[in-house]
Amino acid sequence: MAKSIISQGNTTNEAIEKGLKELNVSRNMVDVKILEEEKRSFFSILSPRIVKVELTLKEEKSEDVKAIKPKREIHLSKEEQEKAYKNIDEFMVQFIKNLPEGTKYEIQPHEDLINVSIDNENLGFLIGYRGETLYAFQNILSSIAGKGINNKVKVILNIEGYKEKREKTLEELADKMAKTVIRTKKSVTLEPMQAYERKIIHTRLQENNKVETKSIGEEPHRRLVISLKSK
Repeated sequence: MAKSIISQGNTTNEAIEKGLKELNVSRNMVDVKILEEEKRSFFSILSPRIVKVELTLKEEKSEDVKAIKPKREIHLSKEEQEKAYKNIDEFMVQFIKNLPEGTKYEIQPHEDLINVSIDNENLGFLIGYRGETLYAFQNILSSIAGKGINNKVKVILNIEGYKEKREKTLEELADKMAKTVIRTKKSVTLEPMQAYERKIIHTRLQENNKVETKSIGEEPHRRLVISLKSK
């Protein structure tokens, strides 16, 4: 059942704002129902109004917690896998000439996706701040892989083992922030992250019986909030 609270204020907006603050969510994440508008005193028309509202959290729409609508599964035929491999390989043969000497790449076609890994030292410029360049390049490779193929081809790119390192860093961050929340009894809101990064933290803390996670805000500024579980 969706979580609901009753909030009150001298005006409707004040009551709503108090409720949003208590839930630590934005306005578009709740349904609002005005329950009551009354005078604080029956005998005095000068007494301020009391407005009571009920705020109910909407169903979670975050892709990192649960999907509303499952994505269509990709099934590439052998011919499509070979075509995608060839498309990427032809591009990489030329692209790698612009990278530091000794850079190597590997392409591994699968029925549901194509794995591409690039390895060498000093490829940080291809990763970018928190992987921004890497993910942009990954999207480009997906477009290249799909040339002449009816199916959408999903490419997973890894550079210098960045994703494994990032996953470990995020898991350590999740553990550290969970301890902070438990110690201070105050929620912690993390910086905006990509969906897959939020999912790593959510998964890491899913079995923690003292804290819970939720996403707030809109992309690309969506954030993860870690808070104490309601008793």
